Amino acid sequence: MIDHIQAVIFDMDGLLVDSEPVWMICERELLARRGKEWDFEIQRRLIGMRTHDFLHGMIAGYDLKDTYEDLRAELLDSMCALVPQKVVVRPGAPEVIALLQEHNLPCAIASSSARVIIEAVVESQGWQDIFHVRVSGDDVEHGKPAPDVYLEAARRLSVAPEHCLALEDSPTGARAAVAAGMTTIAIPDPWHAHPELFDGITPYVYESLHDVARLLEARVTP
Repeated sequence: MIDHIQAVIFDMDGLLVDSEPVWMICERELLARRGKEWDFEIQRRLIGMRTHDFLHGMIAGYDLKDTYEDLRAELLDSMCALVPQKVVVRPGAPEVIALLQEHNLPCAIASSSARVIIEAVVESQGWQDIFHVRVSGDDVEHGKPAPDVYLEAARRLSVAPEHCLALEDSPTGARAAVAAGMTTIAIPDPWHAHPELFDGITPYVYESLHDVARLLEARVTP
């Protein structure tokens, strides 16, 4: 499955870091200030989308009267304040990152989040010298499930998409990586996903990044 892999591209929220509960806090507070109640079914449909598409989905789903610009500023300010306090790495992430560094396999982040959130997470975890390539959904024309963000990450890594391994936690993101022509492993985020949601998208579904570390270790060990 991964013998041909020359680079690894990570989604961020829910995959590298356990940030979905923090997003939920900020979304609930944003809605509560407008007399609205957070709705799991509305939010579930928006998971994995870039900020532009996500917030327009919230505007439509909750009949919000605010402008996109105002909602974006409010939500991102709230997230940036909480990232250093509440966002932690997902199980297995340090092991995968250490393995890639040890064997000089290039890696990147391809996230739907706004660049300011990516930078806040990277800085809070001390990953500035690890993820030199960091692509936001705001950097490309079309957000996930379109393949643009993954194709851009591969381009910046100078690695052909078919030689990239993509790691995702959401069906939306997995569809984007598959559409980019990458081998795609799903590690469902238990906050919003389960393995059956990836049926017909990718056959490679694992419980945690610990499993990915074992797969990569087998690939790089002589």
